[in-house]
Amino acid sequence: MGKQGLVQKLSLQHQLSPQQILLMKLLQIPSIALEQRIKQEIEENPALDESDELEDEFEEQEEEFENEMDSKDSDEFDLNDYIGDDDIPAYKLSANNTSRDDERKEIPYSSGRTFHENLTTQLSMRHLDEKQMVIANTIIGNLDDSGYLQRDLTAMVDDLAFTQNVVADQAEILEVLQMIQELDPAGVGARDLKECLLIQLRRKQDENSERDLSLPMLLLEQYFDEFTKKHYDKILKKAKIEEEELKEAIDEILKLNPKPGSSMNESGKGSHYITPDFIITITDGELELTLSSRNAPELRLNRTYTEMMEAYAADKSKKSSQQKDAIMFVKRKIDSARWFIDAIRQRQNTLLVTMNAIMNYQAEYFLTGDETRLRPMILKDIAEIVNLDISTISRVANSKYVQTAYGTFLLKSFFSESMQTESGEEVSTREIKKILQDCVAAENKSKPVTDEQLTGLLKEKGYNIARRTVAKYREQLSIPVARLRKEL
Repeated sequence: MGKQGLVQKLSLQHQLSPQQILLMKLLQIPSIALEQRIKQEIEENPALDESDELEDEFEEQEEEFENEMDSKDSDEFDLNDYIGDDDIPAYKLSANNTSRDDERKEIPYSSGRTFHENLTTQLSMRHLDEKQMVIANTIIGNLDDSGYLQRDLTAMVDDLAFTQNVVADQAEILEVLQMIQELDPAGVGARDLKECLLIQLRRKQDENSERDLSLPMLLLEQYFDEFTKKHYDKILKKAKIEEEELKEAIDEILKLNPKPGSSMNESGKGSHYITPDFIITITDGELELTLSSRNAPELRLNRTYTEMMEAYAADKSKKSSQQKDAIMFVKRKIDSARWFIDAIRQRQNTLLVTMNAIMNYQAEYFLTGDETRLRPMILKDIAEIVNLDISTISRVANSKYVQTAYGTFLLKSFFSESMQTESGEEVSTREIKKILQDCVAAENKSKPVTDEQLTGLLKEKGYNIARRTVAKYREQLSIPVARLRKEL
């Protein structure tokens, strides 16, 4: 009797080919990362090239060449697939609709110095001895991008001893730190926000002795917690000052820079330029979608490799095993290059089809820029329109940006759940968030509306949602609680 048992098998229809896996990976990355991925593939596969010229579309050569393999056991393949005439290889994947007369705009990137380097330059003008200079460089090296010293002085004593072989106590480090705090921009080298703001106020006071900044400094020195939590009533009572005086002092503090290092960073490290994957324009009241040129690279097969295949086919002499191995290597590289080129083409088509469906679905928004016109939209809605898997739509929406007439937005931000109004109409949660944002913007800043009051305002407008949901949306919009929005 045969032995019974359960055997798990993955059906062929659910098995992903290497080409499909490659496409899934390429779909997920944004256009800025696609460039690096293509460069990596070109470096790893010599049969793949990036086209520098405008060439005709690749046409396979109709002339057939006989297979010169002597052994029946060797891998058989059609050489006609790997060679062509003088006009190849092309594989140009995008139509270039620009001319030489078109204006090309490129974003310049700064190649300046970091604020760490600027501080070191300023220190070189001070008369520091060798030990102080070592301490100063160690302190500067421990400053974060905002200009703060997050490292404890006790830990720095150990750092200097073990890494620099310099014996120094906390007093010596503090002395050098105070020298660094005298450098520009004011506030750099502070150990916390309170110290940073105080350094700036003292600098202002020293530069203009006629100004009286004693009250702003008093607020920071004695009532910093109350100030940050906006407990203004407590400050008025404890400091025994008038509301107008407190308002002037707060206005002075708000003029200070809480991140002095960021303002001096010229390296471009802190600057992030968003490269859109899609561009939507409005022409004569109609929406037009184009794919960023970064998503449509011009790739082709390496001419040297195709010429090797031509030479092999033309040579009718008997081939040695080494020659056969060499041509098999060339075949594998050309196959890999073709797979990659085809995956890039499929990626381009999938992006366009998906984005076109999103654009048509949210046409009212893209035409007007009014967020209240956004329709509820989930991944399944678009997947059903384009007849693709939900996971594919998710990969397209992830980390992709679209440039519109009203700004550049993350694609997944247009997806939102639906919610019913009191009239039974389905609206996007994005619409509710926009209305909530408008309510906060229109509030009296001396008496900001609470979450409970926001819930009431939304109900008046027909959006019957719970207070905890309002609080969740407010947090997602990075809007602080009412107490922290209060102004005098």
